[in-house]
Amino acid sequence: MTVFISILAVLVILGVLATAHELGHFFVARLFGVTVYEVSIFVGPTLFKWKHKGVEYSLRCIPLGAYVRFSEIDENGNELNSKDPHNLLNQPRWKRLIISLAGPCVNLILGVIIFMIYYSVSGFITLNLLETYEGSQLYSQQYEVGDEIVAVDNKRIFTEDELYIYLDLKPTDEETVLTLKSQKTGEKYDVHLVPEKSRKVLMGLTRLAELDPKHNGWEIVGVDEFQNNGNPVLEYGDFLVSIDDISVANESEVLDYLATKVEGDTVHVKFYRDDVEMEGDIVLAAVDTINPLGIVLERVDMKENKDFFGVLETSFKMPLSIFHMTGMVISEAISGKVEIYNIVSGPVGVVNAVDTVVSNQRADTGIKITTLIMLAGMISVGLSITNMLPLPGLDGFQLIVLIIEMVIGRKMPEKGEKIIAVIGFFVLLLLVILAFASDIAKIVIEGW
Repeated sequence: MTVFISILAVLVILGVLATAHELGHFFVARLFGVTVYEVSIFVGPTLFKWKHKGVEYSLRCIPLGAYVRFSEIDENGNELNSKDPHNLLNQPRWKRLIISLAGPCVNLILGVIIFMIYYSVSGFITLNLLETYEGSQLYSQQYEVGDEIVAVDNKRIFTEDELYIYLDLKPTDEETVLTLKSQKTGEKYDVHLVPEKSRKVLMGLTRLAELDPKHNGWEIVGVDEFQNNGNPVLEYGDFLVSIDDISVANESEVLDYLATKVEGDTVHVKFYRDDVEMEGDIVLAAVDTINPLGIVLERVDMKENKDFFGVLETSFKMPLSIFHMTGMVISEAISGKVEIYNIVSGPVGVVNAVDTVVSNQRADTGIKITTLIMLAGMISVGLSITNMLPLPGLDGFQLIVLIIEMVIGRKMPEKGEKIIAVIGFFVLLLLVILAFASDIAKIVIEGW
């Protein structure tokens, strides 16, 4: 049932974003006095239609796209050439260029608006540093609380998402250089984070820092597959409440106790799973570790008017981050550091991402809705980027043709346009095959 809801959600999201895209072309064309013959909201069989000021509007039943028709068609659906000065093909190339750009620009602007809604409701994380903790790489460095991270390893960083993507792709045993901007003076300075290796006895879990108020325990958000000699006792979403009868609410006591343990020791844990109290034994393992970076960032909930400017700034930076993150991941894939199926997603992958949100029984409805809003914003920005690719059927193809014609000062030869179209078609076909193959690989390797 959740898969059906997820598919429906994806269709609605894509339909709304595609409609906004086409309406961008439509409104700019009308602004320039270009004749528009038809505007279709969604695709498929017509639910109802009407005509207004010479434009035929229709609402169709499949929320998977939309289109605007700028030319007349005959009974067989073929486009007719027109000498009408208001016809799109008879407009100056600079006007046609702006009309082609209007769709991707609307998706970009819509993405920013969606991010503003998301950050206004859920709050946002700045790149301003808070106080770190003892033992981390940042702890021994000289920095001021509130100073802003502007670059990592001399690479400009715009959002915390981009920061963590970069750090995730970076080998943990390499030095990291943070470029910080002083909150007091505005001057920039570098902080060098040097990793330190050690061998520690660990339980093989990742938890949230804050104590869960309901269970008075640690919420488990990650479990090492090698926990308890390959037979994990804890699972994602469990709430660990005690270790050898020491409440995890006494964090310092628990950590001091675990520090006395050695490899092979067994600890008895009590935890909640789906609100049912459970217990078990975990055999501790010693692993080679690197001390954490210790980067703790400031979180802002929109409570005052001044916070709106932070929402605005973060929302406008997010498209830049998405562009940067895409470039980083593609670069890692080319170098062989990231599997190719992890960077390309087709429709199945999008549905899978949405289904992960919808089917999460531990998340309340509000969190699911805000997460879907964030996904919609990222998809909208993604559509603006992909539509700029020089492939048939995309705005980027028309842009390339128009730019070539503006350079040569005449209409591009039909043969040259066909060559570009054929090359673009095969590239598009390759991308479609790659997207579906990536989705299948993810399902086979990781499961739905």
